[in-house]
Amino acid sequence: MNRSTLSLIAAAVALAAVTGFAAVTAPGGGSVKAGAKGPARLPVERSSLLCPAPSLSELAETTYTTYTPKGSGDDTGGRTATPGTAALKPAGTPLTDDTATKPPADKGDKSGKGDKKGKKDKPSEKPDPNKAVVTLKEPGKPASATASGSDAPALTGSADGLLAPGWAAQQTTVVSGGDTRAVLGTRCTAPDTDFWFPGASTAKTRQDYVHLTNPDDNAAVVDIELFGKDGPVKTEVGEGITVPAKSSVPVLLSTLTTAAADDLTVHVATRSGRVGAVIQASDAKAGADWLPASADPAASQVLPGIPADATDVRLVVHAKGTDDADLKVRLAGGSGSFTPAGLDTVHVKSGMTASFDLKNVTRGEAGSLFLTPTSDGGKTPIVAALRVVRGTGDKQETAYIPATAPVGDRSTAADNRAKGSTLALTAPTAAATVKVTASPGTEGGEPQTKTYTVKAGTTLAVDPPVPAGLKGSYALTVETQPGSGPVYASRTLALPQDGIPMFTVQTLPDDKATVAVPAAKQDLSVLDD
Repeated sequence: MNRSTLSLIAAAVALAAVTGFAAVTAPGGGSVKAGAKGPARLPVERSSLLCPAPSLSELAETTYTTYTPKGSGDDTGGRTATPGTAALKPAGTPLTDDTATKPPADKGDKSGKGDKKGKKDKPSEKPDPNKAVVTLKEPGKPASATASGSDAPALTGSADGLLAPGWAAQQTTVVSGGDTRAVLGTRCTAPDTDFWFPGASTAKTRQDYVHLTNPDDNAAVVDIELFGKDGPVKTEVGEGITVPAKSSVPVLLSTLTTAAADDLTVHVATRSGRVGAVIQASDAKAGADWLPASADPAASQVLPGIPADATDVRLVVHAKGTDDADLKVRLAGGSGSFTPAGLDTVHVKSGMTASFDLKNVTRGEAGSLFLTPTSDGGKTPIVAALRVVRGTGDKQETAYIPATAPVGDRSTAADNRAKGSTLALTAPTAAATVKVTASPGTEGGEPQTKTYTVKAGTTLAVDPPVPAGLKGSYALTVETQPGSGPVYASRTLALPQDGIPMFTVQTLPDDKATVAVPAAKQDLSVLDD
């Protein structure tokens, strides 16, 4: 095998090891020609996704939906494409005597005799790790499965062949009562080694768990750091947390420190191995939802899709590095952008977490937040998230919108219903055009497509297309069109119950369906021995 081929394969293997996405195998059926102007892009051959354990409540009803857009793997660079497989299977949940990793009983039941529907507590049954919870059979047609109660496990899975490029999964849980009453939704994500979560808390009214899921055959070792308004927060047991192979471990933040803080940034980093990480944030007065990781630290950030009827919005920002961050804050609505009152500029000290109360900033019009450095503010990398509340009094519900990467080529929100979905699109710098495709339903229906144009500096919130004759749930795929400016997106799913505006918001970053293959100095279609 020649040296160029070895270099190409080594690059692909290294990428797969870090991100969970494989690039290409030795291109025996195709070639990368000499003299290429830049890296070719080919569909990934393998994707990995991880979903956290949904809930500790016996009242929880969880829907898993998985989808790969049709046509994702058509351009194979001359290689023979295989149909592929895609499945999510249970991960184990090893419990120890360490209070940091042992979840308490569900507070929805005060008697200890079962839930309010009269169900008796039942012994936990260890899920079969070899039995798929949900399996996807073909591109362009979503699949779903449901699970009930507190025994639903975390899931790990992989897709290959034609099902790998753009493979997406969504976990949506409805808890109808108890202290954790809420709709909790999250995208299942690829394993990684570094995560930032602004917006967490150790306040007395909050119970925030970091869920760590290890998809690999070897244990992962994880460190958790906390940053508050005065900088690093001393933690008792945040270092060297072991996540066993093929297992998931929940870590209660309040067991890591004696300090009660309303707004924290959590940094999760692995010493060895890879994990999926997401925070389940529960508020005794305002429901619960998943807090996903912020986009990678950068000087500018975009937080898309604040609902039009938000009654309270809180911005949490952390400045990473050695320099302070001075930021301009702009809210982009339907007709343009403006600076919210009192937020001409915000100052965030190095290594600290700052929070800003935006109240009901959208005032009946959906919006997105742009954070950019001031002219003399330098380029200090930041991470950011929004805590968004809908409703008032005892009928409040909370969701989180982290800073996100742009849609890029394409992104998918896998779980949508006949009613309740709102798609928010924002274009910070230049006008953008996207094509939005509604897939067939999980149980039937015909796909529908619509194109939207977003003016520069605005947010467009729309009721997305719905499959004709929809049965079941469906997926929404957003594709940036040629010549378009960058577009950022989120999908809000509203599932109101008993007068409570229960909802969840998921951002739509690029699905990383393709990978750049370095240009070769010679034709690699023939391999030398």
